[in-house]
Amino acid sequence: MGSLGTAAMARMEERLAWYRALSAEDRSWVGLVAQAGIAAFVEWFGHAGEGRPTPSIEFFGTAPRELKRSVSLQQTVDLVRIVVEVVEAQVEELAAPGGAELLRHAMLRYTRDVAFAAAQVYAREAEARGSWDARLEALIVDALVRGQVDDGLHSWAAALGWTSAPVVVFAGFAPDEDPQSVIDGLRDKGRRIGHELLAGVQGDRLIVIVGGADGVKDAARGVVSRFGPGPVVIGPEVPDLHAAARSARAAIAGLRAAAGWPDAPRPVLAEDLLAERALDGDEDARAQLVENVYKPLAGTPLLDTLATYLEQGTSLEATARLLFVHPNTVRYRLRKITELTGYQPTEGRSAFTLQVGLILGRLSVT
Repeated sequence: MGSLGTAAMARMEERLAWYRALSAEDRSWVGLVAQAGIAAFVEWFGHAGEGRPTPSIEFFGTAPRELKRSVSLQQTVDLVRIVVEVVEAQVEELAAPGGAELLRHAMLRYTRDVAFAAAQVYAREAEARGSWDARLEALIVDALVRGQVDDGLHSWAAALGWTSAPVVVFAGFAPDEDPQSVIDGLRDKGRRIGHELLAGVQGDRLIVIVGGADGVKDAARGVVSRFGPGPVVIGPEVPDLHAAARSARAAIAGLRAAAGWPDAPRPVLAEDLLAERALDGDEDARAQLVENVYKPLAGTPLLDTLATYLEQGTSLEATARLLFVHPNTVRYRLRKITELTGYQPTEGRSAFTLQVGLILGRLSVT
């Protein structure tokens, strides 16, 4: 057994580049597993007769858990193949007279069970890892939804191997399916399109965090279809997972307020729902509207022009008469308002948002 183990180790060193790259400690463990496997075969083969029991594969327990992370399933198959080749090359010397064929058949049966055992070991590890990853994923999503961003979040993300940036958060309603199958489907879709995904089902709500997308449209590709019926709201793009709580907060607030705009597209940006969010009590949306709409116009004739224009039902002529200016002056001021705020007063949705922003700005200074 000692010579067989030594020969197997020498063959691994010669043929397997990844084995040579292992640390001395890991190579030592691999050698011990190989020798334990050979010893287990000898012991099993010693039970002659038709009643020979099923081969024992407990020798895999010789290896520490860390070794399963250093050596993949494919590499384990390579190891088993080399050990079999080494033993098979010496069958004529090892077998009793006339017993070479019997020994070969025994080896085939034994190595078959070893292969199944190796697959079983890695399957158990994968299931355990998958369960742990699912718990971490749920913790990350819950922490971002609650806005509890701390060092623990980065540790959990690092454990999942999350490195992607930028990050976008989607909020919508969960489909009428098993939550885990929904999350698994999203994760598979993310791998196919080259994005990192974290997802969580919270009651009837589905939250999806997408990393590494080339813009919001790219992030939405393949994700939106996995949501159930109803609106899907996209939070603003943020630079990293640490800032994703802001995107999640906007997306969830948008989902709550989406009922106020029944004809909203699917998906819809949380930014496009600022007015509805503000009316629904979202403080972030209110502050953003005051900052983007009221403050750029405050202290200028543009503010009175906008207020008059909206109060007069967006009538250019009526606004010009009340302000005692030429209609072209009103047109010029409306263009300046669009440049400063990003909203066009002559367009229905924009006019509504400007109206809400104007009211909130007035309330903020009283």
